[in-house]
Amino acid sequence: MGVLEGLQPERVFHFFEEISRIPHGSGNTRAISDYLKAFADERGLFYRQDELGNIVIIKEASPARKEEEPYILQAHVDMVAVRAKDVEIDMKKEPLRLKVEDGRIFAEGTSLGGDDGIGVAYCLAVLDEQTVSLPSLEVILTVDEETGMEGATDIDLSMLRGRRMINLDQEEEGIFITSCAGGARVDVEIPMEREDAPGEAYRLIAFRIAGLAGGHSGMEIGKGLGNANRLLGALLGGLSLRYDIRLVRMNGGLADNAIPREAAAEVLVRGEDVPEILSYAEAKEQKIREELREKDPGFFLEKLCRNSTVSGAVYTRKSTAEAFACICKLPNGVIDMSRDVEGLVETSLNLGVMSLQEDGLRLSYAVRSSVDQSRENLCRHMLQTAEQNGAKASVRNAYPGWAYRKDSPLRDSMVRIYEKMYGKAPVLEAIHAGLECGILSGKIPDLDCVSIGPDLQNVHTAEESMDIESVGRVWDYLLAVLKQEI
Repeated sequence: MGVLEGLQPERVFHFFEEISRIPHGSGNTRAISDYLKAFADERGLFYRQDELGNIVIIKEASPARKEEEPYILQAHVDMVAVRAKDVEIDMKKEPLRLKVEDGRIFAEGTSLGGDDGIGVAYCLAVLDEQTVSLPSLEVILTVDEETGMEGATDIDLSMLRGRRMINLDQEEEGIFITSCAGGARVDVEIPMEREDAPGEAYRLIAFRIAGLAGGHSGMEIGKGLGNANRLLGALLGGLSLRYDIRLVRMNGGLADNAIPREAAAEVLVRGEDVPEILSYAEAKEQKIREELREKDPGFFLEKLCRNSTVSGAVYTRKSTAEAFACICKLPNGVIDMSRDVEGLVETSLNLGVMSLQEDGLRLSYAVRSSVDQSRENLCRHMLQTAEQNGAKASVRNAYPGWAYRKDSPLRDSMVRIYEKMYGKAPVLEAIHAGLECGILSGKIPDLDCVSIGPDLQNVHTAEESMDIESVGRVWDYLLAVLKQEI
């Protein structure tokens, strides 16, 4: 018996639970792609699966609706696979551990993958629908959206006839997304030199920033939340200007498009400097706590001095100082706000992952902007700043934004149906997060699209959840749009 058995709409939750049994973090999507292929095979549906694992499934129209233009439904099959620090699970091999609590669905100790597993489940449930007269359906299911939209970038859609698309990657019921930001990934490599660890006069101090809210680097970036990587880099950058510090270990963050909640580092310092260093860190902690008091109140900084030295090699004092200086000089967070839409972030970037390698420090940023030229300018600035500080930066997975379409028959129809069903108009919104609509609009001429979805909370974190009743309402609404009987 499944955990979600008995929940309504039954077929939607059936497929969501099936998906949840298949590990499908970004870069690990072959198994779920093959599951979708088997789904189409079993039902005799036309499909095309490419080498990346993208899959298109087409269902012919019901007899009474053969003359209508097809509807395109679109979702992505990968999820941001993150777990709580104290949870033992291999998310590349083990299924999600679903649970139902207070009208919401969670995964125990990990992200849920509602983004965008519920979109995939809607698509499968529509394809499996036998009792409703529907037009032809063209379903696009892409891989690796979360890491740069590689699937959407490479997919071949030349076989599609539809020109109206419902994207199912929205996280708030009743809010229709009609445009979104474009983006890119920027990777920074900071070279560092190593030397034998100094002697007994040095002590090891461990720092850990934790307790931050984290969240989606598009949807949450404008809320003033703390970025653990940036905060730790700034703390150690300040210390390296004042004291002899040699980096031993450092890491933080799990995905470049998730605001990091935790970051940790170990450094060697002179024993005689330990009291001053801890005092400096204490003062910085209090300052950060005050700055984040209302926006991210869970912040805390752990400081632990160990009466032990380190054997083997550590990073030199000069390399350590230069690496932290580079982190501090590279921008992070909100860069510009929109002049046209009040409260909308126009351009931003997020230092999502920080990892120490044998030859230096690696930083991974998610860059976003609703203005393509601004995105390009920010990426160029990152490249120049890195080079000026002895580092190397590269840009990958750039994708365009999705511009608002003034003339949208699909949007007009969806708004009309929503108003009749719920007695109120939906909110039409532009978002700073990235959707695949911009890329797909470049592949399908004159594409008319709208993005919808049920209520999800804490996406891209181990506290992610999905509202059960909201899933049902969005399903009823989606069917009403496709039936066009209202």
